[in-house]
Amino acid sequence: MKKKLKLSLLSSLLVIGFSGTNAQSQSSFAGFYGQVSTGYESNQLGSMSGSAYATPNVNTDLFSSAPSQTFGGAPLVLGVGYYWQANDKWLIGLGADYSALSQTSSNISINRTNAFGNTSIVAGETASGNGASMQLSNRFNLFLTPAYAIDKDKLVYIKAGYSQVSAQYNRATSATTSLNGVSKTIAGTGGNQSINQGGYLVGLGYKQIITSGLYGFVEGNYMGYSSPSYSYQTTKPIDTLHGITSNSTKVATNNFSSLNTYQLLIGVGYAF
Repeated sequence: MKKKLKLSLLSSLLVIGFSGTNAQSQSSFAGFYGQVSTGYESNQLGSMSGSAYATPNVNTDLFSSAPSQTFGGAPLVLGVGYYWQANDKWLIGLGADYSALSQTSSNISINRTNAFGNTSIVAGETASGNGASMQLSNRFNLFLTPAYAIDKDKLVYIKAGYSQVSAQYNRATSATTSLNGVSKTIAGTGGNQSINQGGYLVGLGYKQIITSGLYGFVEGNYMGYSSPSYSYQTTKPIDTLHGITSNSTKVATNNFSSLNTYQLLIGVGYAF
């Protein structure tokens, strides 16, 4: 009887011990989470090169170029995900986030020159496009996020996955020519084109429980996208100043060399 009682007590102690170990090793972040963050976002738009060809050719074919620029602001990023506990120190996560605010560049300064064999821009004359810009919106990221548990309530993690952003090119709304101190501005057709640019995401972050599932976090992300390219067709109006006496159809292209985004975020979330 005493032997059975001792074995029973020993079994109970082992169960309690293992239960305590499992409870201690279980991360507070295992399971679903939702979070919101802000901070600073920097978008780097590469230099632009383009062309415009008219049919029939009325001596107005052009090349265009613009320098690279950086623009950004404070984003609002909403995220959800799930962490699986792999062992006492490692978790494997799957997450998604969405950027709710758009970011718009300053004016893209476009310089225009004659295409080969065309002479509508005369010697000493400068030609430029005005009012063009780039707007980024509806950024969506889907990623894997392996994480290391520093302890039950602290986590460091990396992110790697797919990113997509809507890149809207707002075309120049006017064109200006200057010669011998005299400038002339002609209204353009303007308009915009929006395309979804795909790319990759890498990131690094840290999370810490504040109280009862509520946590704070800091995170840095980099997103690299394919180069945006746009093509559109307009009607070239009569311009007697440059000897254009009939309408023509103009096909224009604008190609940007790169598009990259950096984010530094701080936020709060809840681990369910």
